[in-house]
Order: sequence, then C-alpha cells, then structure tokens
Amino acid sequence: QVQLMESGGGTVQPGGSLTLSCTASGSIGSIYYMAWVRQAPGKQRELVASITSADIVYYADSVKGRFTISRENAGNTAYLQMNSLKPDDTAVYYCHLRSNGGGAWGEGTQVTVSS
Repeated sequence: QVQLMESGGGTVQPGGSLTLSCTASGSIGSIYYMAWVRQAPGKQRELVASITSADIVYYADSVKGRFTISRENAGNTAYLQMNSLKPDDTAVYYCHLRSNGGGAWGEGTQVTVSS
C-alpha cells in the first residue's frame, strides 16, 4: 500500500503564501503523477494542479500564475507553493498519487485564507 503524508496547511491573510508538501511511502512503484485536489465547503472537489513523472504540469485556471507544483526526493515528494492567496482558496487540500501500484489519497490539510 501507498501512504501519503501531507503538511503545510494553516491560516493566512489574503495575499499571503503557504507551501504544502506531500511525501509518499510504502509500495509506491513507478509514479505516473502526483496532484493536489481541494474541496471547499458545499463545493465539489477541484483538481488544482498535477505533475507527471516527466514533469508535465497542469494548473486549474483559478490558480494559474499564483500556484506552483513541483517534486523532488526521487519524485516521492510533491510541493504546492501557493502565493497571492485569496479567500476563495479556502479549502481542504488533498494530495493524490497514481502509480503502477495503484492510487492513494492523503487525509487532507486545511488551508484558510481570512483577514
């Protein structure tokens, strides 16, 4: 099984920054991609950003130019650098991984943007 450990959530004022991290462990296999998905209260889950093993990245239109996804540690750790945060970015952020060993989700980390 694959385990995902997330960290870096918290409360920040509008315009502030946070960096989320997600480290995979266990029977990972070959990673196809890692991604961050968020869910705000009363809203559907939204794919925020993803990065493939070839470093091909995707960003939702709502975060383009403000968020940056990256990976390191032999590709087992993914980061989400979030700048110019807005109240609409408030959500639980989940890390997701897909590999030839299957898929996994983290437990989520809360990001709150409020003055």
